Order: sequence, then structure tokens, then C-alpha cells
Amino acid sequence: MLDPLDLYIRQVRLKDNPQGLEDYVADLPLIQRLDALKLERPVTFLVGENGSGKSTLLEAVALAAGFNAEGGSRHFRFSTQNTHSQLYRNLTLVRGAKRPRDGYFLRAESFYNLASEIDRMDDLIQRYGGRSLHRQSHGESFLTLMLHRFGGQGLYLLDEPEAALSPSRQLSALTAFHWLAQRQSQLIIATHSPILMAYPGAHIFQLNEEGLRQVEYRQTEHYQLTRRFLENPEKMLHYLLEESE
Repeated sequence: MLDPLDLYIRQVRLKDNPQGLEDYVADLPLIQRLDALKLERPVTFLVGENGSGKSTLLEAVALAAGFNAEGGSRHFRFSTQNTHSQLYRNLTLVRGAKRPRDGYFLRAESFYNLASEIDRMDDLIQRYGGRSLHRQSHGESFLTLMLHRFGGQGLYLLDEPEAALSPSRQLSALTAFHWLAQRQSQLIIATHSPILMAYPGAHIFQLNEEGLRQVEYRQTEHYQLTRRFLENPEKMLHYLLEESE
């Protein structure tokens, strides 16, 4: 695994007096309170409710690192619709001593567009398992990409990779994360999945109305809510459905 000093991105800093931010980004508690996000482990999770800014932050890190807004490696330059935030222009990435040999930005939101671009570039198919991602189920194509395209010694930024994965496939994804981490890779992952964020030794940063803070796995709202539901689904459902009447 990478030593903390050798991580490809060691810190994400927000510049003083950020300029050109969209209103919805400028109003995020994350942005109003963010000074620096220190990355000290090969696997880092960004977690929080919808609208907390975790995907916006990950997108900005990806763009600042040279990746395409809709996903892919640094060589991808396709664009379906220009909707990305200008936050990346206001970030400074503090890099480690080493440089990644590989890298990828995978986001569930624009995966269809990415798969179409890979099909258009016929010479890439073999690097993705030899079969079009469009000819596989959504979950299969996600795992195919992680298992065949991600080669190690890389920087991998994943935005909600669990979106297409069943619980058993999420366990397979955990295995892929470990394989990559063991091969000098750094992963930064925005997720809602209590399965994925259980990866041992990872740092978890929770985004909420207070901004951003590091938490332990069992302190996350995702773990606590999922545990309460699974321990007594009847009680939880009774409460929820009674409240909706």
C-alpha cells in the first residue's frame, strides 16, 4: 500500500475567496467551512445525504486532477452536456512524491455516456474485457470496468459506484478495492453504501450541515440507520407508514 506521504493527492484545499461558484455550490455548508481536506489513507470515503455536496466535491477533485467531467481516464475528452461546477477552478491539490501510472474517474450519473464513448473508440474495447459495456447489465458493466480496466498504481475516483451493484456485487467491489490498494493505488469514493464504506482502514469523511468531519464507520448515519432497520424492520416500517397516513 501507498505510504501517506506517497499518496497521489495528499490534500485538497479551497482557495481563499473562491470565484465563479454557482449559488447552489457556494451555499453548501461544505464550501462555507472547508479549509483543507487531508487524505492520509489509500482509501477515502465521502459520505452524506443527497445534496450535501459529496459528488460535487469529488467531481471538482477529478477535474482539478485532469479527468474528464463525464468520466473516463485523462485521455477522454468527450462532452454530452456541460453541467459541471466551477468549483474545480477554486481547488488546489497537494500532490505526493509519486505520480500515478493509471487513473480513472467513474461516475454512475454519466456511465451510459462513457460506455458509448468506449464503443466509439473501437481500440479500447479489449481494455474493458473485450465486450461492449452496453451489452452487459448495468451492474456487470460496472464490475467489468473495475476488474479489467483498473490496473493498479493509479488514482481512482468513484462516484456512487454502488448505484448499479447488488449487495453481493458490492462485496465483489470491496475485493477490487483491496486488490487496487495493495498495488499502490489511491481511491477516493463518494458513496451511500454501508457495505462499501466498511473497507478496513479507510478514512470516512461525513458531509452535513456542519460541513465536513472525519467519522468512524459505526458513527455514520448510513450504518446506524441501516442497522436499526435490519434489526427491527417491522417497527421501522410501522413508524414510517403510520407517519405517512
